[in-house]
Amino acid sequence: MRMNLVALLAGIIFGLGLALSQMIDPNKVLNFLDISGDWDPSLAFVMIGALAVTMITFRFILKRPAPVFESSFHVSKQSIINKPLIVGAAVFGIGWGMTGYCPGPAVASLGLFSMEGVLMVVAIYAGFFAERYLVRK
Repeated sequence: MRMNLVALLAGIIFGLGLALSQMIDPNKVLNFLDISGDWDPSLAFVMIGALAVTMITFRFILKRPAPVFESSFHVSKQSIINKPLIVGAAVFGIGWGMTGYCPGPAVASLGLFSMEGVLMVVAIYAGFFAERYLVRK
């Protein structure tokens, strides 16, 4: 129960951060991605801030023997760049560029009762199931 509350609190904080930075507004994201048109660089500052916090804090966090509420860290051991990684990154980038949503902001936009957000989340889950059916069989 405590883990669920911590996860809920972390999700709420993450969603509020996405909303505050306007990353749940697909038009803002698409304007950020449109470097040859009406480019809006403001999301670059959001990303730079997130990277700075991560680069500083992960050095201390990963020195701990385990997370506060878990028995071990769950960090990927994969270090090679392979075809599934490249294809997945390309599909992610194409979807983000076409819609202005990536998974976090799409889920956060559900709080706005946005039909676009609902359709995006449904499409994301359809992609999960398609990958499981087509690739893992």
